[in-house]
Formats: sequence, structure tokens, C-alpha cells
Amino acid sequence: MAKTIHILNGPNLNLLGKRQPEIYGADTLADVEATCATLGGELGLETALFQSNHEGEIVEMIHRARAAADGIIINPAAYTHTSVAILDALNAYEGPVIEVHISNVHKRESFRHHSYVSLRADGVIAGFGVEGYTLALRRMASLLT
Repeated sequence: MAKTIHILNGPNLNLLGKRQPEIYGADTLADVEATCATLGGELGLETALFQSNHEGEIVEMIHRARAAADGIIINPAAYTHTSVAILDALNAYEGPVIEVHISNVHKRESFRHHSYVSLRADGVIAGFGVEGYTLALRRMASLLT
């Protein structure tokens, strides 16, 4: 039976491909979803991608993942730097967690250098564009075998 990976995305990622393409690229979140579904199938993983602009909804997604997902890949976007609530929800999740950032947050404004999510994440991938999602998916497959 395939392992299920929830790919959770935070605020403004619904605008991927339209918002600041010089930083985030031209691929859309639908492109990321399709790429992850294809690669997931090749790796024997089932993927489910979710996005919300609301912190509480992301917390709810993590709560649902406790019963439905073998691993979480999360790009919390701006909530990376502010959300203790997302950290607390991730701390209640028992499976592996990989944090993804499309841009290299360490080359950006200093407030982006701190991540609450990293306190829980088993790994962090940043600065590889949307390819970070496929790198995370490959690592997740490795962790789950």
C-alpha cells in the first residue's frame, strides 16, 4: 500500500507563477502538484497538495495529517517566521516533516532567516526553486522505506 504524503503550502503560494516570478519562478502551484503526483507515483507515494492563506486552516491541515499522512512536506511561506501555532501542530505530528522554501531565505531580509518550523522539521530545503518539492519528495521516500 502506498504511503501518503501531504504537501502543505502557506499564504500567497496560490499566486505562484504570478507573484514575483524573479524570486519564485514561473511554475504555478498546479504545476508543482502535477510534478509531485507524477514523481510520487514513480516512488510509490500518494501525494495530496493543500494550500491556505489562513494560519488556522494550516493548523487544521496538520491535525488531519495525523490520521491521514505518513509524512508532511510543508512550505509555510510567511508563517515560517511567525507561527508558533504551526510549530505546535507539527510537534503533535509523529511522522517525518520536511520544510521547503522556493527561495534561499538566507539571502533575503534578515527576518526570513529564522524559522519556527525548522525546530520540528527533519530537514530543510531552500533555494532550489520549485525543484525543492521534488527533492523533498525523494528524501521523504527514503525516510519512509
